[in-house]
Amino acid sequence: MLDAGFLISVDRGEARARAFLEAAVRAGADLHTTHPVVAQVWRHGTRQARLAAFVRTVVVHPLDDGREVGQLLARTGSGDVVDAHLVVIAAALGQDVLTGDPGDLVVLASALGPSAPEVHAWP
Repeated sequence: MLDAGFLISVDRGEARARAFLEAAVRAGADLHTTHPVVAQVWRHGTRQARLAAFVRTVVVHPLDDGREVGQLLARTGSGDVVDAHLVVIAAALGQDVLTGDPGDLVVLASALGPSAPEVHAWP
C-alpha cells in the first residue's frame, strides 16, 4: 500500500522509486494506493506524466468506508482522514504500508491490534 511520499518519488523520476518498482514487478507484487493519496499529490496532470502513467498500473481504492475510517480516527485522536483510510485499506487487504511519514501511520495501525498492517519508512 503506497502513501504519498512514494508517489511523489515516482512523479520526480527518482532512481530509488524505479528500483523499487522493478523489484516489485520481478516479485509479482500487486501495488495499491487510495484515491485520497492520489489527490494529495495530483496537481498538474499535464506536467505529471510519470505519475499519471504509474497510477494506471496500480489498484487505486476509493474512500467508501468512511465509518470505519472515522472510528479509527476517534480511537487514535488523529484527524488525518487520508492516513487513516490508507491504514484501513491496508489492513483489509493484509498489505504493508510504505510511507514517508511512519510515525503517524504507526499510531493509526497499532490501534487495529492483530490486523494492523506493518508500516515501512520511505525512502
